[in-house]
Formats: sequence, C-alpha cells, structure tokens
Amino acid sequence: MKRLLVVDDVPLFRAGLASALRDAGFEVVAEAGGAEAAVTAAEEHQPDLVLLDILMPGISGLEVVEKIGAVAPSANVILLTASESEEDLLVGVKAGARGYVTKDAPFEDLVGALKAVDGGGAAVSPNMAGKLLDVTRQLLRHQELLQSRKPVLTGREIEVLSLVAQGQTSRQIGTLLFISENTVKNHIRNILDKLGLHSRSEAVLYAVREDLITLS
Repeated sequence: MKRLLVVDDVPLFRAGLASALRDAGFEVVAEAGGAEAAVTAAEEHQPDLVLLDILMPGISGLEVVEKIGAVAPSANVILLTASESEEDLLVGVKAGARGYVTKDAPFEDLVGALKAVDGGGAAVSPNMAGKLLDVTRQLLRHQELLQSRKPVLTGREIEVLSLVAQGQTSRQIGTLLFISENTVKNHIRNILDKLGLHSRSEAVLYAVREDLITLS
C-alpha cells in the first residue's frame, strides 16, 4: 500500500477524501490542515505521495511543495485544487509537483493520477492539459523569438574576438589578419555595440558561453 499524506484546510472535505482513498487502497498515514502541519507531517511520516491543496490560508500551497521536497525528498506531490489558473499550474510544476488535479475531476481520475505519479509518471487533469500545452507552445515561441533576436557576429568579428581571447593586442591582431590596427579597433567596437557590452573581456566571456570561440 502506498503511503499518502492528505493536505486540505477544510476538515470535512479532507476527512471524506482520506476515507475514500483508504477504501481505494492507499495507506493515509497523516492528514494536515495547513502548510506548517503539512511540512511537519511529511518530515515525520516520509510518505510516498502527498495530495496537497494549493489554496490554503497563510503560506501558499505552492511554497509548501518546495518545503516538502526539502524534508521528504522521496515524496511525490500531487496538487489538488479548485484553481484552473495557468499561472498556478506552471508555478506548481516549477516548484516540483508531479501532478495537478482539479477538485471537479471524477474520483477515479484522482486515483488514476496518484497511481500514475507513483509509477514514475505525471498527471494533469484533462481540462488543464490543453492549457499546459498552450502555455508550452507560447514559451517555445518566445524562446524562438529571443533566439532570432540574438546578435550575429560576422566571421571576421569572431576571428578578431578569438585573437582577443588569446591576449593579442589590436596591433598584433592586425598583423596576423593583414588589416590595419584601426580596422581591428572598429571590429571590436562593432562587436561591443552588437552585444551591448562594455569591454573586451565581457565580449570574450559571451563568445565562450555561446560556443562562438574556445579558449585554448
């Protein structure tokens, strides 16, 4: 039997849910009606699963996810909530929750979600799954937009920056590339303008981080 901690600030709802889950084959090792009690119970009982309402008085249930993760790292948290907010869903996932089930879901769906998470998977209510996909698509589009706006350095500018990284002076770079010292300085000025940076060292660090050059 999987050990389960049930957290909800409404006593009658919590007791009824715990009873139903016992009948469904779970070992409810503890119940908690608030954030601090939930963290204490998680630390004491080390449950396999934590069913957590995120809308409780005081500290946010989403903060509790992180706190439970710190004291009971093997516990998988499933958020049970009336909230259909995309923001709550994303924050919950970011905090480490493995499931997100709305309170209007059929009890069988909740049991299925608990079993799925216990089996190493994740579970999201059908009405939230579409929102999660929509938000994921938005984030991907935003990332693509940011990538498309990244400054592009020319081949010559990368050559100059690579030599700067090697400690060469503008005069030495000019000699190596058969261009004037002023042209080298213009290239460096253009590089800094494109990257919005203020020094050669900052430009070198950027180029290394973006795999434009390697330090030998």
